[in-house]
Amino acid sequence: MQGSVHPHKLGIEAGLSAVGDLFEAIARRANVTLPKLVEQITEHRAGQTGLLRFAWDNGDRSVLVNPQLRGMSLGWRLDHTAADEQAIEGTAFHTRIILERLEECGVTVDRVINAGGIPQKNELLNRIYASALKKPILVPEGPTTSLGSAIFAFLAAGAFKTVEEAQDALSPEYRVIEPILDDVRIYEDLLGQFKDVYFAADHSEVQRRTGTSGGPSPARNVMTSTSPHSRPESLTAVPVAICPAAESRVPHPWWR
Repeated sequence: MQGSVHPHKLGIEAGLSAVGDLFEAIARRANVTLPKLVEQITEHRAGQTGLLRFAWDNGDRSVLVNPQLRGMSLGWRLDHTAADEQAIEGTAFHTRIILERLEECGVTVDRVINAGGIPQKNELLNRIYASALKKPILVPEGPTTSLGSAIFAFLAAGAFKTVEEAQDALSPEYRVIEPILDDVRIYEDLLGQFKDVYFAADHSEVQRRTGTSGGPSPARNVMTSTSPHSRPESLTAVPVAICPAAESRVPHPWWR
């Protein structure tokens, strides 16, 4: 929606359903706190568990938009532990699918801003996301809760003349986590497998991607968050409809 985040910018919104709650649920099933669970996997290498975790525990918000899907893990062995289900890689792959759909529709994504509470406490998540997304991850040095609202409140009160001026004055500094090349290569291979299952889980999406639906491909409600300025802490988001992505073939649906 034009002007939703900035008078001269377009706001696009997307995401996974209940990622924080998903991490907490996995820790609860493992009978440990989330920080303790993360400690158990901090030294894991990229793709070490061999598991593909699909974060559909609360349905799929983007891009399949299917609330009926349910979470699953593929590849369990007898020697896996409860901590191996951690789902950080799975949520990163899902985020990659969302970003790629946006890029297919002409939205340039140069960096990802992890402005929530989890990234400020979980360096492993930031490292995995950087390599799985193949993009630098920016993590604010301080909390950003309600910062966007504060910026517009100051602007309405006349304390600043422009959004950019308010951002420069109020936004915290950030640190940057870059992708690790060896991990990127591993994640590229796993991502291909993840996509095969992800898109096969929705029959209408299989038809759309293979061009076998017998009619025009419907536009999808694909969404994500973008910043109206170079500062990463001013995120405001609204849902908008995005064009369908370019057609590409996927394997035969796995359920048949």
